[in-house]
Amino acid sequence: MKSSASSRVHRIFQRVGVTALAVTVLAGVAAPGIAYGAEPKDGRDRPELEAAIQDFVDAGFAGIQLRVHDQQGEWVGSAGVRKLGEPAKPPTNGRFWVGSVTKTFTATVVLQLVAEGKIGLDASVAGYLPQLGLDRRITPRMLLQHTSGLFNYTGDFDADGTFVPGIPAAGKDWVDNRFATYQPEQLVRLALSKPPRFAPGTDWRYANTNYTVAQLLIEKVTGRSYSAEMQRRILRPLGLRGTVVPGNRSQLPGPHAHGYYRYQDAGEWKTVDVARQNLSLLAGAGDMISTTEDLHTFFSALNGGKLLPAALLAEMRKPHPKSGDFHYGLGVFVQDLGPNCGGTVFHHNGSPPGGYGALMYSSPDGSRTLTASVTTGDAAIDVVTDFPKALKKLLEDVLCDGQAGPADKMR
Repeated sequence: MKSSASSRVHRIFQRVGVTALAVTVLAGVAAPGIAYGAEPKDGRDRPELEAAIQDFVDAGFAGIQLRVHDQQGEWVGSAGVRKLGEPAKPPTNGRFWVGSVTKTFTATVVLQLVAEGKIGLDASVAGYLPQLGLDRRITPRMLLQHTSGLFNYTGDFDADGTFVPGIPAAGKDWVDNRFATYQPEQLVRLALSKPPRFAPGTDWRYANTNYTVAQLLIEKVTGRSYSAEMQRRILRPLGLRGTVVPGNRSQLPGPHAHGYYRYQDAGEWKTVDVARQNLSLLAGAGDMISTTEDLHTFFSALNGGKLLPAALLAEMRKPHPKSGDFHYGLGVFVQDLGPNCGGTVFHHNGSPPGGYGALMYSSPDGSRTLTASVTTGDAAIDVVTDFPKALKKLLEDVLCDGQAGPADKMR
């Protein structure tokens, strides 16, 4: 995003509380022929869930795959199409780019290292990474909760709303450079070349830079690569065989739905298949590949207390007051659905620059989860109304047993 219009969009996001997934939707999505199907593991149909995922396709998404674990058992289904122009629906075991869901994985590894005494949650990050020249007041806690004040290397905003460009992550500039390879330290140094947004710890602003610094921190204190440490601590112990830290690889392995990106080029709208993209652009912050099953397993284990000590899980779930309506903790959003809708849920949704979006929700004990992937296509969508409306209905059907509640406060 590089124009004043992008600044207005940013303010819209702040005002209506749409998740980062909406960044993808802004460029427009497809309205293909509709097809849906489900694989209820307990043998029972869930017509309310079939209707809820069809709502996403009706709103203009190319496709969606959904996995629900609740008191009725496990339900898996998909709607829309796997690829534009073809009738097959998205595979329910498909891989997809998860975008900022990666942040919850990264935060979990950092907090495991805190539990082991290898990182001090409120120590100076500069003490671990002296070569970067970071402000010594920045702590690991500030990185995970987005209160460091570091410039967002994919572009950020000045106090007056003026957009300050970074590495292109939208529009034709991103499309033309979507296979470029970036090194984590390169990304961080670009961010450090810009003035900080605010003094460390004094405000809140979501920035990918925080989690790329967290990746460098993990590698420094463990002496292993981020990918190896993720495998050792989370992927292998939980059996997450469909989850990948791709580095600079651009191919989705195994079955997958195609995502598309709609953009303007010299005043003309164009659509490009972005199933292949290099997400080294979002190292540690949004580069992972996964499946709905793996996201369920991970988030259920995390919220069920299997990955972190209780005290650190509580810290993770504590929203920073400056995050306002976003209610952001340490790598998770906290959302109150109200007493008639199960109370508090935890989530982190995400999208890479284009084509894909991921949803990941859980009850506090991990017993009830919703994980999904949506793909965008080649038609416009009203991101301010259609996407939140479809998401609200889905959450009500899964987390509120179909009852209307304050789930409209989407983040």
